[in-house]
Amino acid sequence: MKYCQGPLCHTYVTTDRQRGPKNNKTNQTRRRGHFSYLGGNACTMSCEHDWFDKFGNRALDYFGRVTESQYITEANAWGSICAMYDSAWERVEGRFYQLNRLTNERREVTERGEIV
Repeated sequence: MKYCQGPLCHTYVTTDRQRGPKNNKTNQTRRRGHFSYLGGNACTMSCEHDWFDKFGNRALDYFGRVTESQYITEANAWGSICAMYDSAWERVEGRFYQLNRLTNERREVTERGEIV
């Protein structure tokens, strides 16, 4: 089982974190929640924020910080594959396209994403 990776998870007082016999209860780290906080590694948004406050700068230094502006160009403006719809908003079977968000150009593709 995966446990919450929030460094302060055990300090939050909730009934589901309290474990032990009746007169000797202690707070323990929760098992990760079914929500997708921190990619499924934190039980709540508070724990996600605690993790980022403690480890966020180290993670950015390790994976690389953005050091200059990024620009959208015609070459990198292609969006994901979408299903085509006709004027009545009914899906036209078997027709998919990629949309260039900058030029509004459409390229028909197969369901697997291969250009027709």
